[in-house]
Amino acid sequence: MKIQLTGYIDVPADRLAEVSAALPEHIRLTRAETGCIGFDVTPSSDVAGRFDVAEVFADRNSFDAHQKRAGATNWAKLTKGIPRHYQIVEIP
Repeated sequence: MKIQLTGYIDVPADRLAEVSAALPEHIRLTRAETGCIGFDVTPSSDVAGRFDVAEVFADRNSFDAHQKRAGATNWAKLTKGIPRHYQIVEIP
């Protein structure tokens, strides 16, 4: 089963420039991962500082590997403590 994550992250105004600058590299690295089918993080048109997140991974192992890799990156350091509002489901 594929793993789909959808939701958003609300970046505080005082961290927005730094997080926005790091985002392209985070996207590039994630899209290059084995098992990544889709990975999009886009600014919300409705809420300032909100980024809408949509991810699809081929299977649970690929998703778990992504979480482990991403957790050890500069992105993880820059976004530490920023609440995420995600839903993770299995899809056929």
